[in-house]
Amino acid sequence: MASKRKATQGAVKASRMSRISTPGSVTPRRIESDYSHGPSGLPDQRNTIIAQNVQKLDISSFPYMLSPGIIDSASEYFQPGQKRDLTALKLKPDHHNRPLWIDGWGKLTLENFHPLAPRVQDFLTTIAEPTSRPAFLHEYRLTTHSLYAAVSVGLNPKDIIRTLKLFLKNEMPPNVIAYITHCGKSYGKVKIVLKSNKYFVETADPAVLQMLLKDPEIGPCRVQNAEEITTSVSTMAGLAIAGTKDAADMRVAERVEDQVERNSRVEEVYYAALGEDDDEDDVQDALHAFQIEDEKVGTVAQRCLALLYPALQEYDFRNDYINANLEIDLRPATQIRPYQEQGLSKMFGNGRAKSGIIVLPCGAGKTLVGVTAACTIKKGVVVLATSNMSAIQWKNEFVKWSSINPDNIAIFSSDCKSLFTGNSGIIITTYSMATNSRERAHESANMIKFLQSREWGLMLLDEVHVVPAEMFRSVIGTIKSHAKLGLTATLLREDDKIEDLNFLIGPKLYEANWMELSQQGHIATVQCAEVWCPMSTEFYEEYMKANARNRSLFCVMNPSKFQACQYLINYHENRGDKIIVFSDSVYALEAYARKLMRPYLYGGTGNAERQEILDLFRNSQHCNTLFLSKIGDTSLDLPEATCLIQISSQYGSRRQEAQRLGRILRAKRRSEEGFNAFFYSLVSKDTVEMVFSSRRQAFLADQGYAFKVITHFKNIEKTPDLAFATPEARHELLQKVIAELESKSWKQEEERESAALLADGNLFYGPDGKPSRTAVSGAGDRSAKKIVKRKSGPHSDFFRSLRRENERRKKLA
Repeated sequence: MASKRKATQGAVKASRMSRISTPGSVTPRRIESDYSHGPSGLPDQRNTIIAQNVQKLDISSFPYMLSPGIIDSASEYFQPGQKRDLTALKLKPDHHNRPLWIDGWGKLTLENFHPLAPRVQDFLTTIAEPTSRPAFLHEYRLTTHSLYAAVSVGLNPKDIIRTLKLFLKNEMPPNVIAYITHCGKSYGKVKIVLKSNKYFVETADPAVLQMLLKDPEIGPCRVQNAEEITTSVSTMAGLAIAGTKDAADMRVAERVEDQVERNSRVEEVYYAALGEDDDEDDVQDALHAFQIEDEKVGTVAQRCLALLYPALQEYDFRNDYINANLEIDLRPATQIRPYQEQGLSKMFGNGRAKSGIIVLPCGAGKTLVGVTAACTIKKGVVVLATSNMSAIQWKNEFVKWSSINPDNIAIFSSDCKSLFTGNSGIIITTYSMATNSRERAHESANMIKFLQSREWGLMLLDEVHVVPAEMFRSVIGTIKSHAKLGLTATLLREDDKIEDLNFLIGPKLYEANWMELSQQGHIATVQCAEVWCPMSTEFYEEYMKANARNRSLFCVMNPSKFQACQYLINYHENRGDKIIVFSDSVYALEAYARKLMRPYLYGGTGNAERQEILDLFRNSQHCNTLFLSKIGDTSLDLPEATCLIQISSQYGSRRQEAQRLGRILRAKRRSEEGFNAFFYSLVSKDTVEMVFSSRRQAFLADQGYAFKVITHFKNIEKTPDLAFATPEARHELLQKVIAELESKSWKQEEERESAALLADGNLFYGPDGKPSRTAVSGAGDRSAKKIVKRKSGPHSDFFRSLRRENERRKKLA
């Protein structure tokens, strides 16, 4: 097997950048008020304002106008329309000492093999959107949103331009300089801050302050008789992010607090001198502010964007004396990793909590980042999870990593409705429960009233890429939170609504490099392969006759795919791997599992049996393979898994491909020398699966993963008890598939799966294979439970045989 993989037939699918694979830009500020009580999303008028003003700040408004430096027969293929003519941008004499290229359309290319590349990477991820990061060349793009994020963490246009010029091989285009300068005039100039439970509009520019006060729409929003306030700019002084070395040093310092007080005058002189010499960031500039009415926050934010001054929102939590403090800190043994600290430092860079998004691969510790943010702010926390299972995992992670009293953690789901006991605490719920717009039961109505009647210090949004659906805008508006932190591994949506996050949550604060974390051992190194499974003649004939919906069943029930799956399971079980086999088709999932005598889980599996199977997979050497439906795509923690085989999937979903790869990125054995996890995608050759597979892999290719193509396994025909090895067996399988399509019973299984996902609060999928609108709109969990009729006994042949064996042993005993 190993030697065959090295000599696979076909070419390696090179990592590439394409329009399909480029993650959407994520940044400028939400326009809807965090505290608006309106149940609906942004009105059309506001959406129009957003689109018009974001366009004015886009690089397309600053066209590249330089004439070609060289004109020849090939010039027509590189002219401005093609965005490839860079001949007017001269190379610098010492260009070989610099690692970065730029064109006139905001595209940056980094030579990752250059010695100076590590010094440039963090800067580029701060000011630009990563679009492709394979091994040797990284591509980034300057966007409206990325520059907004850069300003939000304290960079100014002069710093950005100066640093780019320092590392660029070629001259910087004048239009790009103008674009960055123009954005800098607007971004970061205005902030809306909630301080002492009052809203203030802040700016360091007196001219901007006067312009806002004189504006016919913003002026009336000012609180009458409230004076203008001039304060100093907040800094990181005195703030340490939980779990870092600074936090440990502060704990040591607190032990000698009495001695410090006795020598306060000497210490003040000492630290003042130290601040002048060593910390220029603590220089305090004047900051002007005026108070606005609470209900006018949305109006002010909308008007600021119309004036081309998009407003940042920050939470001065250290000066919030109204909301009760939460007794929470990281456990002494908990130490966050450098990249986690780097992401959090972008959130707390100026001593306040900025709302935004942190993007980390699956298995890289997103939950710990959220827990650490909560431990730093130390105010009430509301967590929005994707499912009931995910909500329980969040509670377990808070208890595991922090000193929080478990009684101060409440869960609001279809299965559990509890309240915390103290004045402040943590409440964990699901998106579907929080957005339910229908009539609620009495207990649920009280819970949602409790959620909406309090002020929360921090809102954690898990898998934040699901938020932009229209129904979720009400969550942002009706649950009052001072700061919002979105967490995700895949900032992707197939409906291209990812940019809505710019106005709902905030800028992308940090995005980790998958390959870099893999090389450092924080996530597993993965070998990816696409296995082409040829379809027999009679199967292919029926495939061509079927309609588009039914063709997927012929693809997944392909006898060659059965055989490839069996071969890979045998190979990896023999080498000691734990294997997950994914199938979106419940009918195929059951057929494969029964044929190969392995346990399986899907939406219709009872909770008791589900837990029994998961425990067996985690702890038993006799259960090394588990078949999973799409319920395992998210919120399922199986660090024992080291190999993943995908036999069917959700069309061309890039998000699902990345989420499934994430199931093996956290493998426990990742730190072993020479360890590799394995990801196989089984594809029926010459079918629509080939097209979908190429689309699905695009995002992972841009992260640096390369998919090898395997067309044949050596000696597969010698596999013991090979499935469907005879023409008769293949013909019998085909007749079963045809009969199944005619009876349409497989569709009933799909409906049960979708209903079970809905009952669990999982909002990713609906009966049409897309995010469930029913779940999003909050259709009652009770109706979903009525649909799901679960069998009392185990459905898996594996467990039936295990039960029979146990009963036989009891009789013999």
